[in-house]
Amino acid sequence: MADMRLVVTGAAGRMGRMLIKTIHETPGAVLTGALEHQGSIALGEDAGLLAGCGKAGVPISADPLAAILSADGIVDFSTPSASVEFAALAAQARIAHIIGTTGLSAEDLKRIGAAARHAAIVQSGNMSLGVNLLAALTRRVARALGEDFDIEIVEMHHRMKVDAPSGTALLLGEAAAQGRGINLSERSARGRDGHTGARRTGDIGFASLRGGTVVGDHSVIFASESERIELTHRAEDRVVFARGAVKAALWAHGRKAGLYSMADVLGLNEA
Repeated sequence: MADMRLVVTGAAGRMGRMLIKTIHETPGAVLTGALEHQGSIALGEDAGLLAGCGKAGVPISADPLAAILSADGIVDFSTPSASVEFAALAAQARIAHIIGTTGLSAEDLKRIGAAARHAAIVQSGNMSLGVNLLAALTRRVARALGEDFDIEIVEMHHRMKVDAPSGTALLLGEAAAQGRGINLSERSARGRDGHTGARRTGDIGFASLRGGTVVGDHSVIFASESERIELTHRAEDRVVFARGAVKAALWAHGRKAGLYSMADVLGLNEA
């Protein structure tokens, strides 16, 4: 089978450059497009040289239509509004779309779901193997423990992260809610400040920390009156997200239209 032709969005950013380098190192994948926003100082630069992996012969462009015409998939860690637009383009072109963007609203997810009727879309708050294993474990532990165990999710990221809770924290919260058979949007506690009163039984709590250059630390805490269970994942390098995203792209290549998660990619849905 021919190599999967991939377009990377946000190609000049930290994650974009990591994705380009990972594609360069992955058998079966080839970079054919690299996108940046209008006005970026990187426009016209060779994407491979900018990523530090040698000349790729792919200039960074602000024209997504031209890039998509010669591609089999888009790997996208951008902004919510941009990801929604890329999903629509992927649907029109019937190519795979891998979305690692965080901060997506309910309306954004609805529009991405509509696009997935015509394209294979893998959307996840975190693309790493370890985090998705953590989510599977969280689901199972939440299912096994009763409401006498409170669930708290603590996450820490670098000071430049703009959304909270993180997409990964929400992914873990959803896993816990699925294990408990509850609706996360109705049973979560995210803003504790001042005189809040006692903790409501059954809620899933979130705490977000920001500072330094932390790539991503996440803990799921199950706390009862007499014991505590903590499940923790620490990302040491962004390459784990890039490798997961490229793995997801190769998995989605030629797959029927639908909205998939990393749990599908990794075969964890039975967990």
